[in-house]
Amino acid sequence: MLKIMGLVRGATLALPLEALLLGATASAQTAAVLEAPREQVVAQPTGRAAGEQQQGAPVALTLKRAIEMALRNSKDIQVAKLQASLATHASQVSKAEFLPSVYAGSGAGYTYGIPETPGGRAPSVFSLTYTEQVFNEPLRGQGKELEEQARSQKIVLEDVKNSVIARTAMAYLELAKVRHSQALLRGEQESADKILHVTLERQGEGYELPVEVTKAQLTKAQVTQRILQLEGREDQLEVFLREQIGLGQEQAIEVTPEELPGEAEQEGANLVAMTMHNNAGLLLAESDVRAKEFRLKGEKRGYFPTLEAVSTYSLLANFNNYSEFYKKFQRNNFNAGVQVQVPLFSARTREAIGLAQINLETSQATLATKKTQVSAEVRQKTLHLRERDAAKEVARLELQLAQQNIGVLETQYNEGKVNLREVERARLEENDKWMAFLDANFERQQAQLDLLRTAGQLDKVWQ
Repeated sequence: MLKIMGLVRGATLALPLEALLLGATASAQTAAVLEAPREQVVAQPTGRAAGEQQQGAPVALTLKRAIEMALRNSKDIQVAKLQASLATHASQVSKAEFLPSVYAGSGAGYTYGIPETPGGRAPSVFSLTYTEQVFNEPLRGQGKELEEQARSQKIVLEDVKNSVIARTAMAYLELAKVRHSQALLRGEQESADKILHVTLERQGEGYELPVEVTKAQLTKAQVTQRILQLEGREDQLEVFLREQIGLGQEQAIEVTPEELPGEAEQEGANLVAMTMHNNAGLLLAESDVRAKEFRLKGEKRGYFPTLEAVSTYSLLANFNNYSEFYKKFQRNNFNAGVQVQVPLFSARTREAIGLAQINLETSQATLATKKTQVSAEVRQKTLHLRERDAAKEVARLELQLAQQNIGVLETQYNEGKVNLREVERARLEENDKWMAFLDANFERQQAQLDLLRTAGQLDKVWQ
């Protein structure tokens, strides 16, 4: 049986291909065929990576290392952390109303008649005021709402981390696929050159029509076009991956095809149950319901009295002519106590309760809808992953069949039953099947990443 590296003829593959190709259902014959590239794993990188390697030592990345670097250097995560910190500080502002506050002040002014300030207090050279909310349920409900919103920002932060993991893993896996495809296309290029050469010779001898030459030229041009397209895509992925993991724009990187760790193909009921506890969208919707419940509870208690501890010290001056209006002047004055307000009628409280009730009902309806959507989404993505599994198996068997066909044609070529052009065409077809398999495997990995993220398990598979 002809080995696959013999078909590529000189193209270098720094890739552990047996990890991609050997499924649980592969036969012993298939394993023998598809493990052939093993001895050439340490070959040199191809495409842009080969040219960039001369500029500096390339960074060899595994999928796990790339994700770790992205989590350390992602600007999106830094912004999410700042937003979480901002929400935490905002919640502390409302909570601070129930902590002691002390103010000192002084001032000067002209008085005519009874000395008093615009606030009704006596003018003082120096004053010290203490306030603290003791019982104020509407204000406490607002504070708990803000605290819950601050906690929800931590969920947003985790979701941003999952997004970074997904983007980095997708770019890494696609870059490995693109580089492998480039190596295969260079093998196709050699086969297309041979086909064109043989066809031109046969045309010169009068055995081929010009249309066959045009077909051979078209095949070669199509291969060249695909190589250029892959080189462009490789450049885009390299730039994106360097930015994600925090490398310089001219730093060469090496990647290796890998399978995703962990298993996402669980039974539908188990996976849905896990999703209900870990999906970021659901967790945010549940947090929003709790926040609205705190606000409504506080507003409903707006009919309760409010209690505030207050204390004031004032240092008065005799030049304000206190003695002309009061029988006794005292320079140092201090008072302390509580201020109680009982709402006999409050239109604002009634309207605030109505608004909080509507906001809570809206959040509850949103949560119910989100649960239905997520449950359906998980089942749909699980089915899509199984379809991708089936497509990958079909592509693997088609590749195996193409390799076996080459073995048959080479035997016939050695016996003089077929010409070289037929063998090279079979090699072109085999390379196409290789690329189809790589595409099918990458699409399966995309589906698995998507399902893991929806189920809230994406960050756990790399722990």
